[in-house]
Amino acid sequence: MRTTADITAALRDEATRRVAFDRLTGEYLRPLYWHVRRLVVSHEEAEDVVQETFVRAYDRIGDFRGGDGELRAWLYRIATRAAFSALRRRRRSIFVSLDAVSRELAGAVADEAGPDADEVSVRFQQAVLRLPEKQRLVFNLRYYDELPYAEIARILGQREESLKVNYHHAVKRLKEKLKTETI
Repeated sequence: MRTTADITAALRDEATRRVAFDRLTGEYLRPLYWHVRRLVVSHEEAEDVVQETFVRAYDRIGDFRGGDGELRAWLYRIATRAAFSALRRRRRSIFVSLDAVSRELAGAVADEAGPDADEVSVRFQQAVLRLPEKQRLVFNLRYYDELPYAEIARILGQREESLKVNYHHAVKRLKEKLKTETI
């Protein structure tokens, strides 16, 4: 099994599913961990969410009908939903928005990063966490994960045009925020 097409074919076969899923996990564990970590901030919570992601994916792999190019988007979609479920559990009240929870997480970034962390990187991540939810998601997937807009559209179930607008606004807000903080 070398390609995503090989993995996808093996996942559909009961006899090779477990080995193929182990390969899939090995290939996507690190990128999904960092995607989730940027959303939930905490290392421990990110590990839990990624584990939950792979458990859900394994349980539903028999229902996966996408093509070879859809597998990564499907995993990112599961991970994103699991991360936001974890963030919803953090809310102290049903009236607290996820954006408010993310702003609280921005304060925890420095603690999670540790004393040797680069100050500019910490401030940048704090600024990203203060973006509205959609802008933050699109920015993370495009900037950090370097995904094309077409794939981000499959992950988030949105049109490419609106994602480009969200990314543009995110970059503009980040530039403004970082410029005013450095003065």
